[in-house]
Amino acid sequence: MVDREFDAIVVGGGPGGYVCAIRLGQLGQKTLCIEEEEVGGVCLNWGCIPSKALIANAHFYSKAQSIAAHGINVGGVSVDSNKMQDWKDGIVKKLTTGVRGLLKSNGAELLEGTAKLVDRKTVEVKTKKGGVERIVAKKGIVIATGSATIQVPGFEFDGKQIIGAREAVSLRAVPKRMVVVGGGVIGLELGMVYQAFGTELTVIELTPSLLPGTDPECVKVVERQIAKHGGKVLKNTRAEGYSKSPDGSLVVKAVGSAGTEQISCDVVLVAVGMKPRSRGIGLEELGVQIDPRGFVQTNELCQTNVEGVFAIGDVSGPPMLAHKASKEGEVCAEVIAGKRAAKDWITVPGIIFTHPEIASVGVTEAQAKEQGIEVKVGKFPFSALGRAMSIAETDGFVKVVTDAATKRIVGIHIVGPSASDLISEAALALEMVATAEDMSLTIHPHPTLGEALMEASAAALGHAIHIANR
Repeated sequence: MVDREFDAIVVGGGPGGYVCAIRLGQLGQKTLCIEEEEVGGVCLNWGCIPSKALIANAHFYSKAQSIAAHGINVGGVSVDSNKMQDWKDGIVKKLTTGVRGLLKSNGAELLEGTAKLVDRKTVEVKTKKGGVERIVAKKGIVIATGSATIQVPGFEFDGKQIIGAREAVSLRAVPKRMVVVGGGVIGLELGMVYQAFGTELTVIELTPSLLPGTDPECVKVVERQIAKHGGKVLKNTRAEGYSKSPDGSLVVKAVGSAGTEQISCDVVLVAVGMKPRSRGIGLEELGVQIDPRGFVQTNELCQTNVEGVFAIGDVSGPPMLAHKASKEGEVCAEVIAGKRAAKDWITVPGIIFTHPEIASVGVTEAQAKEQGIEVKVGKFPFSALGRAMSIAETDGFVKVVTDAATKRIVGIHIVGPSASDLISEAALALEMVATAEDMSLTIHPHPTLGEALMEASAAALGHAIHIANR
């Protein structure tokens, strides 16, 4: 028995799923979006948006501590965690309400419940209201179930002292001491938030470097900031469980090349990454290909190996980024609607909202060399930029990596103020197959942070104006 029929069903209402459903609606497809928690997914509810709200506050708080040196005397600055959380929750509520409105205004229906595929055209939904519905999709079912936090044995979440990112963005008291297990994006972003608010921070990372895969020179700038503010970074170190002290605090056992260390803290943030939510929703029974890590295998049209079943976003593979999911959602919708579309981008920007921020497109120097590309690199430090001086944010640089033979830009890496905003120009440069000359000859307004892109490109050619050329 089938209860209802649609052109397309989107399972998941995160930044991939809701965008896909909206675009399907715009293309005249009768669409159902199924979400088991709240629309917006991880990104809007406890990932991208809440964390960036807290990061903005942490940055403002840090500024207030040092602004007297600029002639602005500020007194009585303190953190009201409850008020901050209420403010942050208000932003989340406004955005999720907005997504619901956009789905409706574009003709996509939202159903709250948990979905499971029965066959390649049929989904069974246990609704939040307590019923069960069987729904058919004539043209396609889109899997947009996202990802979930990875747990570490010995550090099972209790929601209070052993926490993940979901709890970390909702703390209503600033902990005195925090241990972050995992020196990746989530761990450093949230760890540095609480460090800015006065928390004593220790980061334990299993590999030889923080932020694996990121340009090493960029990482060093962030690592220096952690140390500058009293934080401790333990690399090549494994967190091997914890014990509770009589006073209720925790003692984490850290084992590294230098020996074993006992670290006292009040909260442990486990941030070792995310895993795709591909299991238990009927994909295995249908024969949909899933790799050993749990990622659903797709082609450039977002299609799986089973006709009529598509996958987008985190569940379909890295990079596990909201903007990549949204772009795939649009591509998938257009494919289902019979339009010509494909995942044909050159690069997906990556941003790390540490302080300072790191943003990148394309390949690093090392990756380029591994591909057999002889590179020429141009760097321009923010310390030589008037705009950066005027806002007292001079840590970091822009690095432009070019193919020495063609002068084509193959990678841009930024660590410093507003890197997250500057990287869009860099992404356009790669998509347009720009050369260092293209960017260096483009007039950039003065005084701005964007001038660093122009100057770094000129440096790659050997004719930077405001620094000595290598």
